Amino acid sequence: MTKNDRLRVLAEALREQSVMRLRDAATLLDVSEMTVRRDISSNPGTFTYLGGYIVRASDVPNGSGYTIDEEKDHFAQAKAEASAFAARLLVDSETVFIDCGTTLTTLARLTPADMHLTVVCYSLNVAEILRRKPNVRMILLGGVYAPSSDSFSSDESIETLKRMGINKAFISAGGVDETRGVTCWNFHEVAIKQAAMDSAVERHLVVDASKLGKVKALRFSQLDKFDSVITEKGMSRGESKTLQ
Repeated sequence: MTKNDRLRVLAEALREQSVMRLRDAATLLDVSEMTVRRDISSNPGTFTYLGGYIVRASDVPNGSGYTIDEEKDHFAQAKAEASAFAARLLVDSETVFIDCGTTLTTLARLTPADMHLTVVCYSLNVAEILRRKPNVRMILLGGVYAPSSDSFSSDESIETLKRMGINKAFISAGGVDETRGVTCWNFHEVAIKQAAMDSAVERHLVVDASKLGKVKALRFSQLDKFDSVITEKGMSRGESKTLQ
């Protein structure tokens, strides 16, 4: 495979999944990681290599990014109301995935004390709430700690999610756009979100309405992959999903 062929294949792969680990790119292209690094370095306007992940240069914004401490007070009431709608979907004895971020902490708080649930999570702020729920069996995914989102990531966590049966995945996002898809700020979240969605029977996107029409650094899904979009205004389902 020539260099131009490798760049074409890599570009096509990133259009599909937004972010790719260096070693996965090397496997896809059947070359060494060093060769992938050289290819990327020779095309700085097309690709960016950051911390073991490859993304399209056009997907990296100029802003300062996301930190959970800065985000927690933004639209706090709207986020809590969105999570309150999501909490109505909780069913006794099911297994659910609760994503990281500030929106879904209210969902963790609203988990009924008498409801028996298995909850999979990977963020400390959600885990801190769930550990006080007597009937919740919590599975906290581990790995390298990311302070920006108060969460963990590792290859082992992704493999664990792939082996699980999840009834409902509640997913957060930084941006929701009908054309550009559903996006977030942090590289490490992409593979975890995707693995949870792939393992789930139902996928519910929970965001406050300020995220609608916005695009952040990394796309992890298209909007039509979700069974519902839940905001402070309520829940929209299936083909009725529109961004108002």
